[in-house]
Amino acid sequence: MGAGKVGSALALLLSRRGYLVTGVADESFSAAERLAGQLKVPATGKPEEITSGADIVFITTPDRIIAPVAEEISKKKGFKAGQVVFHTSGAHPAGAVGAVRRSGALAASLHPLQSFADVKMAMENLEGSYFALEGDAGALLVAEQIVRDLGGRSFTIAAKDKPLYHAAACIASNYLVSLMHLATGLFSRFGLSREEAFQALLPLVQGTVSNIAQVSPAPALTGPIARGDGTTLEGHLATLREVGKQEMDLYCVLGLYTIKVALEKGSINQDQEERLKEIFKEAYVK
Repeated sequence: MGAGKVGSALALLLSRRGYLVTGVADESFSAAERLAGQLKVPATGKPEEITSGADIVFITTPDRIIAPVAEEISKKKGFKAGQVVFHTSGAHPAGAVGAVRRSGALAASLHPLQSFADVKMAMENLEGSYFALEGDAGALLVAEQIVRDLGGRSFTIAAKDKPLYHAAACIASNYLVSLMHLATGLFSRFGLSREEAFQALLPLVQGTVSNIAQVSPAPALTGPIARGDGTTLEGHLATLREVGKQEMDLYCVLGLYTIKVALEKGSINQDQEERLKEIFKEAYVK
């Protein structure tokens, strides 16, 4: 149920891996038809018409309607005993589809730890990605096999940890996008277009990610904070003050956190730590 980016990518990939897709449902019948046409399976706007005949069901709707959709299908006898029902939300626990348990089905969440800009890129990026699994024990065995068949890796987490897990994933992915938007915007202030700025910064970002992959985050830290170079930071803050308070405050908050990373790396001592903290805190409160 749900023919968006996540649902489409999973359906197409699983079909290629030998899974028999029995049908596609979406409240937008045209969306269901488009995906179903690629898979050569029935399309419907009434999910209970196909869920009742499937051994595995994926509910890949937006997070806010996962529970209502599961409840509605359950009321219409669309689930059955022995069935496994997954949702793909990173933030919500398996209980979001808990209504399926009344029919004797198993509930679980299977969240791909990957960004889905579009279906094509999602399909390319899923292989080798990690998946976070949570839910009924029997469903987790099925989930682990699905992940293996997708060429991915998996780990299990507790329901209570889903919000923290999802927050961390958002920091690593969504906030990276925001930081690149900020950095490319700053480059535009001295004449580069955002596209030119991105092309200039991309090798730096790729090099940083490569360094992190090789030595882990803290040892990969470079730059003025890692060196304890307060003079350079003061220069940064002076020019960012002219850009805007939000940009400067963000730089300060990130800087204060980065001091902790530099300490973990062992590249600054406690005296340097205190000096750097003073610089950021003085700028942040103004």
